[in-house]
Amino acid sequence: MQSVVRPESMARITTPELANAFIEEQVAKVRAQVGDKKVLLALSGGVDSSVVAALLIKAIGKQLVCVHVNHGLMRKGESEQVIEVFGKELDANLIYIDATDRYLDLLKDVADPETKRKIIGNEFIKIFDEEAKKLEGISFLAQGTIYPDIIESKGVKAHHNVGGLPEEMKMELVEPVALLYKDEVRVVGEALGLPHAMVYRQPFPGPGLGVRCLGAITRDRLHALREADAILREEFDNCGLAEKVWQYFIAIPDVKSVGVKDGKRYEGWPAIIRAVNTKDAMTATIEEIPYSVLHHITDRITHEVEGINRVLLDLTPKPIGTIEWE
Repeated sequence: MQSVVRPESMARITTPELANAFIEEQVAKVRAQVGDKKVLLALSGGVDSSVVAALLIKAIGKQLVCVHVNHGLMRKGESEQVIEVFGKELDANLIYIDATDRYLDLLKDVADPETKRKIIGNEFIKIFDEEAKKLEGISFLAQGTIYPDIIESKGVKAHHNVGGLPEEMKMELVEPVALLYKDEVRVVGEALGLPHAMVYRQPFPGPGLGVRCLGAITRDRLHALREADAILREEFDNCGLAEKVWQYFIAIPDVKSVGVKDGKRYEGWPAIIRAVNTKDAMTATIEEIPYSVLHHITDRITHEVEGINRVLLDLTPKPIGTIEWE
């Protein structure tokens, strides 16, 4: 990671005009740095890596090789969106790896959150390394590093992205948005023509749904989590809360309670709604969600998602509760 300092004289990128000027400047810098060589990028589908990918495609086209690893812990539709936007619309040099079974087999019966994180991070490194070794002529590694990452890399942020990359990868780094804050990256992303939903994708932990499917991950509970989370996101979009709330998601614990369905008692999992606002993720407040919205979300989740029979709302600010449950 670059040890760079953002110049005090650098204007905040707040308009399309400033974004386009930044893009032109970075395109020229990347072309000068890379020449006719190839660049490798781990494309998660998150805001930062997506903007870097679009910027580098504009600068060097097929010289960029994007690798998207679907670890089976993505939210509903996210890997499909990466394939659609980058593989089809932008005609990127995209390698897609569906590693769902590989990950879920490794995570079977693993309940400890830190162990889950390490497994997910380490396996990503292995897969990325395997793919890198299949490629020839890769001289550069692109990363979606942004300025807060550089500031926080001194120890505040223990888990940046999904994990570090292999130390033996002796490639020069290409980090075109390393001086930008998240809001600036989004302005640049829209100027590059990326879909609004991708540019304003909310923060998502590297281990993905792996730290929201609490305890040992099972395929049925993971599926229920993915479906419930998709309903929450859809309803927040419909009622205008999507861009008002910094982060919102569902967590499902490994506990069951009794419910009633079709006149019969049965056991199901609870879905826990978490919706918070924050400026720096160091502290967070709870978003006020209208009861009419909560009732509608509850009705949809309990009727449409197999295995869930209760919906709960987490009212705990940070501190005392962290944003993620694990």
